[in-house]
Order: sequence, then structure tokens, then C-alpha cells
Amino acid sequence: MVLITAVRDYINRMLQDISGMKVLILDSHTVSIVSVVYSQSDLLQKEVFLVELVDSISMSKEPMSHLKAIYFLRPISENIQLMRRQLATPRFGEYHLFFSNMLRDTQLHNLADSDEREVVQQVQEFYADFVAVDPYHFSLNVASNHMYMLPAVVDPSGLQHFCERVVDGIAAIFLALKRRPVIRYSRASDIAKRIAQEAAKLMYQQESGLFDFRRTEVSPLLLIVDRRDDPVTPLLNQWTYQAMLHELMGIRDNKVDLRNIGKFSKEQQEVVLSSEQDAFFKANMYENFGDIGMNIKKMVDDFQQVAKSNQNIQTIEDMAKFVDNYPEYRKMHGNVSKHVTLVTEMSKIVEERKLMLVSQTEQELACNGGQGAAFEAVTNLLNNESVSDVDRLRLVMLYALRYEKDSPVQLMQLFNKLASRSPKYKPGLVQFLLKQAGVDKRAGDLFGNRDFMNIARNMARGLKGVENVYTQHQPLVFQTMESIVKGRLRDVDYPYVGNHFQQPRPQEVVIFIVGGTTYEEARSVAIQNSTNSGIRFILGGSAVLNSKRFLKDLEEAQRIARTSASVV
Repeated sequence: MVLITAVRDYINRMLQDISGMKVLILDSHTVSIVSVVYSQSDLLQKEVFLVELVDSISMSKEPMSHLKAIYFLRPISENIQLMRRQLATPRFGEYHLFFSNMLRDTQLHNLADSDEREVVQQVQEFYADFVAVDPYHFSLNVASNHMYMLPAVVDPSGLQHFCERVVDGIAAIFLALKRRPVIRYSRASDIAKRIAQEAAKLMYQQESGLFDFRRTEVSPLLLIVDRRDDPVTPLLNQWTYQAMLHELMGIRDNKVDLRNIGKFSKEQQEVVLSSEQDAFFKANMYENFGDIGMNIKKMVDDFQQVAKSNQNIQTIEDMAKFVDNYPEYRKMHGNVSKHVTLVTEMSKIVEERKLMLVSQTEQELACNGGQGAAFEAVTNLLNNESVSDVDRLRLVMLYALRYEKDSPVQLMQLFNKLASRSPKYKPGLVQFLLKQAGVDKRAGDLFGNRDFMNIARNMARGLKGVENVYTQHQPLVFQTMESIVKGRLRDVDYPYVGNHFQQPRPQEVVIFIVGGTTYEEARSVAIQNSTNSGIRFILGGSAVLNSKRFLKDLEEAQRIARTSASVV
């Protein structure tokens, strides 16, 4: 609950202390922050009758002095400029300004200078500068997420902008939690080190007073890692409900857009998936695909029972009861049809792309040895006409990440076959991935074959057999959390920033993945938190990835790297 509650509390404080009819004005970032934790009916209950974007409200000149304007914006220069213009010719009766992060003094002076009519009632900082996707999972929704793959010399200002956004988001998390962390980072990653150092500088030097919460318990741990330490997880097909929906259809700010998938009624073109507002989704978001089908059947049966009892209206009392229960009945109907639609569409995609076949080989590549068998399986799938281009690319990438040092000749054969079977993929994308996230670049033990403990664990798992061949993979984050719980996260791999070191075991750990998280990793965190190990984990990242987004970032970084190389 922690993250969603923190953001909801901030928004409640914004809205409930101001009485009367209100307009809520957001920017392209804060609209995501608000929409994942607050529904439209919640806003109406707080007398918010209009929600507008700050740049579009600038176009309109119509006075609305009967409304009180509540602005919730990121404190970036474009927003400050828009605010100054709007305060120069005010349209609303009152202005209440809330910013999602720290305002600079100069920005505050500029706003004060523009408020000649004295319509601004208050200016406050409410530290909700992150999208609380789930109770223990947040994203910063960074548009230029590919920046983390580029060396600093390629686009210094772009990289600086990326780092500043990440540091702002991390600072907001800890200000919302009212804690100041001890910071560690992945040794192999320049960008993780840079962000760790900039975050430490902000929290311990520039804004030391703001982060001084005078708390006596053990400091939380902030661990900053790089997506390239585990490039396998975002490349895999997923088989648990939330992760699978994002992989096959895409979830953005807890919404699934069905417009491109088929013809649906207007209210079903975009469906909301929130563990806070949808009990079925909350209970099933981490369940695997086979169980979801059974659970949806049970939900449909329950609904049919309710529908049947509603048909049996004979007296005035029955009618009154039906009217009282109708909103709940309608909500239940909407929920049933939403989940039936989603699972039906996913089943079609699985069948169309032969994903059960593809995924079995993916899981084998990610979890088990046996290079000869892997080569044969990937070759057969590359030759299979039913396998899509993107699935062929992902299979070759997974094979390359696993066996880049073992079989260069066979790897070359797969590159050539991929180029002939799926020519739409730019040559060199797999090689670029290896350059970015190959074995020499990664920290940690991705395939469990460097460290003796991991080798022993893999052997034991092989002997025991796996419960489900499609969900046997565990992301690197799982191992990392295990190491933290056991107090075995090595300083040499994850050094501390400054002269800090962790004294007793932390009770709260925020793991931030530069380059983005996946829902598979969020599931690992939720499962770990349910074990009551005495440590609460929170997962965050610059974006929420599926394989499509990960490959898009990779292609964009490759394109920029090529053009900058040709300029040099």
C-alpha cells in the first residue's frame, strides 16, 4: 500500500482543504501520477468538475472566476513559463499551486513577480514525483529511456537531463517516505554510479536539511542497478496475468488500450486495471495464465447467479432491492466483460504467434544449460513460418546472451539465418545488445554460472524439476533481494557512496533499475514482501518495460550511436 497511499494522501490534502467548485490543472507528467491512484468519481466527490492540461488551458481565454484552480505540476522551466503567462491574465477566482518536487528560489521569485493581481493563495511542494503503479512498484515514465545506453560523450545534455529526472524521482520517493537512505550502486555501470553520486550529493549536501528527519532507526538502503545487468527478463514472454497483459497488449498508467486490437464498444476501448479498484485483478495479477482461465470461469458463474436472481422480481420490495443493488450489479457486469475480453484477446495472440512453443525454448535458454540442444531448438524456430519476426529476434538475442563466449561459429550461423528470415531487423542489433549487456559488461551472476552457491542452487532445481516450464525463470532482482535478506550483497560488486556502510540489516530497501523495470520483477518483489523477512522492498525504474519497449530503446540507442560515430 505504501506508494499508492503516499500519493493519494498528497492529492487528498490538495483537494479537501479547498472548499467549493474546483478545476484541477495538470501537466503531461502529473496526469499519469494522479490517474493511477485517483478515479474520476473520486475527483467528483472532491468537487473537481474540470480536469485540464496546463498547456491546453493557455489557449482558452474564457473567464471562470467561479472556479478555484488547483495546479499540480512538475517544477520544470516550461511549466513555470506557462504559469507566469496564466497569472498575468488570471481566468480563475483563486490559484492554489502545488509542485511535485523541490522548487528553486528563482522559480518562486518569478512566480511571485507574475502574481500582480494577488490571486495565488498558496504555493506548496508535495513530493509525488513518481507514478505509483502498484503498492510496491513505481515508474518515472521517462520518454527518452534509451539515454542510459549511450556513453556520456554522445549527448551530454540529454544524459544530464535523464540523470536529473531520475534523481528528482528518487528524491521524491524518500521525501514521501520521510527517510534518508544509505546508497549503493552496481559497480559495472557508469550511469548507476553517476546517479548514486548525484542523489547522495542532493540528500547529504545541497538539501541536507530537507532530508534530515531525525529518525533513530536503521537507515533504509537505496540500491541503484542497471537494466543491462539483466537484459534477459525484458526479452522473455510472460505467463502471469499482469506481466502477460503488458507484454502482449501494453499497459500504460494502469490502462490497456484495446482500440488497435479489435472492434469494441466505446466503454471497452480503454480498460482500467488497478489492484486498488478491481478485486479480481488484485487477487489474480500474479497468477499464471492457466489458472486465470479457471478463475474467470468462476467469476462468470457467480455473475450468472446474480443475474438470475435479478430476473426474479415479483414484489415492490424486490424492485427496491434491485434498484439499490443495481450500481454494484452494473460494476460486476463491467468487470466480468473486461476480464473475459482481455483473456480472449490474449489467447488469440498466443495461438497466432505460437507463443507456447516459442516460450518453452526461451525459458530453456534463460534457465538451463545445454548449448547443442539450444542451438537446434532456436534453428528450428527460425525456420518455422508461424514464428513472427520479433520472436525470432528475441530468441537469437537470448541465445547470444547465454552462449556468446561458448560458440561463436554457431552464433554467426544464427545471425545469418535471422538476417535472411527477418530482413526487417537492422543488422547488428544483436551485436549491439552484446556490446551493451554482454557477459563482460554485467554485474551480478545472471545465469547462475559464476558463483558456486548459484551453481549448486541451479543443480538442485534441475534435480527437483520445475512446477511450470513457462514460469521457471527468476529475474536477477530475485537473487539480489535474497542476498540483501541474508546480508550477503558484496561490497565489491555494489559499493557504497561516500563513507557510509550498512550497520545492522536495513528494514526498508528501494531497488531502482536505471533503464526500467518489468512486471515480472514487480511480482518477485510482491512475493518477497509477503514472506515477512523483516525487510520491505520497493522497486522503481525509469520506465515499465515489455520486450517491445526494450527493443525500441535498444534500436534508438544504436541509431544515435551510429550517427555520432559517423560524425566523429
